[in-house]
Amino acid sequence: MFGLFFLVLFTPGVSEFLCTSSDLEMSYTFCVDSAAHVFLFNLTPCGIMNKSVWTAALTWIPKSDITFLKIIFKVWYDGAKALHWKEVLCSGADDEYSVCGMLKGETIATTFDIKGARTRFPKGNYAIILEGYSDDSENNMVICLNFTMIVKQDSF
Repeated sequence: MFGLFFLVLFTPGVSEFLCTSSDLEMSYTFCVDSAAHVFLFNLTPCGIMNKSVWTAALTWIPKSDITFLKIIFKVWYDGAKALHWKEVLCSGADDEYSVCGMLKGETIATTFDIKGARTRFPKGNYAIILEGYSDDSENNMVICLNFTMIVKQDSF
């Protein structure tokens, strides 16, 4: 099944479907306190059952320079906190990611794999918050996405 493509100027609070299949539904919004962005995200294949790798494509035009980038990833499963992960992706020295060093208004276009074989997703509702900050103190948010993932059947 093919993922859906979105290239639109999104506004905060308006939900957009990422994909839907017999075993998975995903949608996302920009966080209420995040400014709208030109943004494209594609996930293939759309489904969770027996998938070891998904391919994600991201196109984004940031509204500030990306010399420093800290990502915070939070996951809730059926209302309970399941994961809280922080990672500095860009520090300004010896950065390995292509997004590092991009300037305000430049188009970031990248693809990456999401390895699903390591994670089994039980049936249920997931809330996923992805925040990006241009400073280590987490005061300067450059992007914030609120994903909703509904797993319709157990993957084991």
